[in-house]
Amino acid sequence: MTWNAFHHRGEILQAVIDTADARLDGALPTDVAGVSETFHDELDLIAALALKWHARLSGNIERELMVQPMDLEAAITNAWRRTSLDAPGIRMIIDRYTESPSDPEMASALSRAQEKEWLKLAAAAGLANDESRSAARAGRRVTEQARAGTPVAVPTNVDTAGSPSLVDRIRAVLAA
Repeated sequence: MTWNAFHHRGEILQAVIDTADARLDGALPTDVAGVSETFHDELDLIAALALKWHARLSGNIERELMVQPMDLEAAITNAWRRTSLDAPGIRMIIDRYTESPSDPEMASALSRAQEKEWLKLAAAAGLANDESRSAARAGRRVTEQARAGTPVAVPTNVDTAGSPSLVDRIRAVLAA
């Protein structure tokens, strides 16, 4: 892929994201100009959207852990919520096509992606350190809490108003 093709693909993907955020119907906006020329099929486009989702989620997880390093589960739940608010169209598309995939290949790909996300959430929340079914269930629970808006208690000894320094975070880890 050439540099120009890479940037063109990014521009088309951003137009798809903007359209999905405007519509908020969970439908894949294949009618956006340039989509059919840039993406091979629906799965290629959904994969690109999922990659955007996961990149944003990872960034939000890092930011939340800087602010709230002592309550990992609350930080991860908040990161998922923030990502969902930042990219509602992407989240709706991923949810819709995970629930009702158009073909078996898409079903398999989205199912694997969802499980990988649950494993990542469980590990980041300190609930698991492997790729077992129980780890996936723990990550799924974090996602369900985030979707439900279930309040997550923040320990009283954590100052959420300011971000702790790196030294404070290291001290907290060593003390634990």
